Amino acid sequence: MTKQIITALLLVAGLAAFVTLGVWQLQRLAWKHGVLAEIEAQIAGEAVALPADPDPEADRYLPVEIAGTMEPDELHVLVSSRDYGAGFRIIAPFETRDGRRIMVDRGFVLNETKDAERQIGEMGLEGNLHWPDERDGFTPEDDPEGNWWYARDVEKMSDALGTEPVLVIARTETDPGIRVMPVTTEGIPNDHFEYAMTWFLMAVTWVGMTGFALWRIRRRNAGGTAPTRGV
Repeated sequence: MTKQIITALLLVAGLAAFVTLGVWQLQRLAWKHGVLAEIEAQIAGEAVALPADPDPEADRYLPVEIAGTMEPDELHVLVSSRDYGAGFRIIAPFETRDGRRIMVDRGFVLNETKDAERQIGEMGLEGNLHWPDERDGFTPEDDPEGNWWYARDVEKMSDALGTEPVLVIARTETDPGIRVMPVTTEGIPNDHFEYAMTWFLMAVTWVGMTGFALWRIRRRNAGGTAPTRGV
């Protein structure tokens, strides 16, 4: 009888814990949808002048409008596009009309056009400030001499190009041969639905396992108390 009570209590406690965690993840999902909606609204907002001292937290995704000179030097960041395949992001130095040198992510080119000539000189463009976090323990080391980069590391790229550590991701065309890859929320993780389903699945599994154990205990107890019949 004691085993039955303990098993029943474990069943209820485990079920309550797993369901609570699943519901919490659904609440987190609703919260994340709100956050993403705010970010999307900010990304698509009206462009403003480039801040004097952009902050990586406060000004992330800020829409800006810049005018000046696109310079010829550029970095090639290896990337894979879902729509176009493997290629490179083109990161180029840009001198604004007030003399500041920043970086512009001009967009995506295929492997075969990596070294093609591109439009430079006077131009204006709109884009979004960004400080991508793309490097992890599996990211290869960059090869600056061969101009092969594997992550958009703003500090490292700005050192290589001699610019401020400021990156504008273009959302308007700077060259017909470059496909713009503007900032979106696609790369922001939102796995709360999957987490919720995992917890609910674990709840079902827990009920099945402990329910079976409870059935086995009751069956064993019933067999042990059954009267013995003579031959």
